[in-house]
Order: sequence, then C-alpha cells, then structure tokens
Amino acid sequence: MNRKHPFVSESHEGNPVYEWCLLAVVVIAAVVAVLGYTTAATVIIAVAAVLSGLLRLFLRDRSPFKVRSVAFDAFISLALGIGLIALDFSVRILF
Repeated sequence: MNRKHPFVSESHEGNPVYEWCLLAVVVIAAVVAVLGYTTAATVIIAVAAVLSGLLRLFLRDRSPFKVRSVAFDAFISLALGIGLIALDFSVRILF
C-alpha cells in the first residue's frame, strides 16, 4: 500500500475530547435558548467560537482541533464568534 496516501480518519485531525466538550457547550446553549435566554445562548456559542479560534491560532499544529489550515480555522471561528455577537446586537437595535 502507498505510504503517501492522505489520512482520511478523523483520529488524525483533532482531539475527540475537545470536540465532545464543544458539543456539550452547544447542548448547554440550546437548553439556555429553550429556557428563553437567547442572548445568553448566543454569547455562549460566540465565546466558544472565539476561544476555539484563538486556541487554533496560538497552538497551531498542537491545536486540539484541525479542519483545514491554521489561518482558515482561526478565521472561520473568529468570524463566527464576532458575527454572532454583531448579529444579536443589530437585531436588538432594530427592536
């Protein structure tokens, strides 16, 4: 078998414990949203996204999650976090 074949297994891409922790954060945010605290749920998801982006940016190859390149992962995570806060803020201004 060719040794240069790219890995397709997720075990080489990230840390499953970190991914399960992010899932727990999303579940907590969903429960908070169902209880009627949508701003708090938005902040929970946004903070998790920003922290994940900063973690990926600072730890680079030692990061607990990897999807694409460091720049892509950090940009998407940071943009999601900042975008969620900006969207929530803009909706609050409208009403």
